This record gives sequence, structure tokens and C-alpha cells, in this order.
Amino acid sequence: MAPRDDAQLLLAWRGGDAGAGNELVERHFAAIYAFFRNKLGGEIDDLIQRVFLSLVESKDGIVEAASMRTYLFRIARNELFDHLRRRQRQPRIDGLSASVEDLGERPSEIVAGRQEQRLLLRALRRIPLDDQIALELFYWEKLTGGEVGRVLGVPEGTARTRLRRARLALRAEIERQARSPEVARSTTGDLEHWVASLRACVAADPALAGAEG
Repeated sequence: MAPRDDAQLLLAWRGGDAGAGNELVERHFAAIYAFFRNKLGGEIDDLIQRVFLSLVESKDGIVEAASMRTYLFRIARNELFDHLRRRQRQPRIDGLSASVEDLGERPSEIVAGRQEQRLLLRALRRIPLDDQIALELFYWEKLTGGEVGRVLGVPEGTARTRLRRARLALRAEIERQARSPEVARSTTGDLEHWVASLRACVAADPALAGAEG
């Protein structure tokens, strides 16, 4: 029997098949973990659970399995902003101007061996939150411009414009944060490689293995 795709698993889970739910969560847990891991300090387990609970309880029909990851990241972004609003006691969080550092968040350190990676982590956390989300989804999770737009709730053209702006903001922040011009040049000279390489650092996080277990 061929393995069930995401849409089939979700349909079965909504019908009461707990095994299908477990399989679906296992497929996407690492990606949702990475989404929260580089933005929040402290425990993120509750937020991850909220994402999958919202998925199974939603009345939205997901016909194409390919849309599952995009849908999950959209839920994750909503949960993130709800969490930040509660913590900040504000009715609204402006993701186009406030960074996680502006909001007082101190994400736990991710083990990054190269100084370019450590510099990028600092820079990502200092650019506007929606810029950080867009870049991480594009480079870490390989979402298309259109998919990034659906996560952010904007048209594809707007999402691509934001991605271009986010790259510029990240480069500028790298230059501000770099301890030497040489490290800044090394990082910005192969920016796509270094941003993508951070995903492996998150995947190697010992906390992820414990959470999945």
C-alpha cells in the first residue's frame, strides 16, 4: 500500500484516526519547531501543540497535500503573533517594523560552529519579524514566493518585494553587527548559503531530539 499523503492523513485524523495524526505531526514537527525556535525564548511546546490542534480542528478543506506545509506555517505565524500580543499586552504587533529583539524576546542560542552563522543569527533576530519569517521560509523551508505570500497573507508580488527588502535589511544588519569587515564580506558574499546552512544547525539541536521523542 502506498503511503498516505498529507491531505489523506489529515482527513483520517479529523475522522478520529489518532495514528494518522501522529504520522502527520512527525512529518512536520521539525519544521514547525524551527519556525518558533529562532524567534522565542523559553518553552515553545505549547505553541507547537496549538498549531497542530488548530490544524485538526479547522473546518478548512485541504485538497492538495502540497499546500499542507504552507497552511501549517500560516497557522504558526498566527500563533506566534497571538503569543507576542499576549506577552506584550498589546492589541497589535507590527511585523513590518518590530524585530524579536525589539519585542524583548531572547531566543535560546542555537549551536552554530561558524562565525558567519553566529553573525547571521544575531542579524536575523534584529530585522523586522515578517522579514525574518519570509527569509527563513524561503531559504530554510524552500517555499516559493507565492507560498511565502500565503503565509504572510499578501499577494505573491508583494511577498517577492518583501523578500528583496528583507535581504537588504539583513545585509545592512550584518554589516552593523560584524566584528570585522572580513567576516561581514564573507557572510554577505555568500548570503544564501549561510542562511540555508543555519537550518542544519537547528535540525541538530539536542532539544529537538528530546521534543520529538
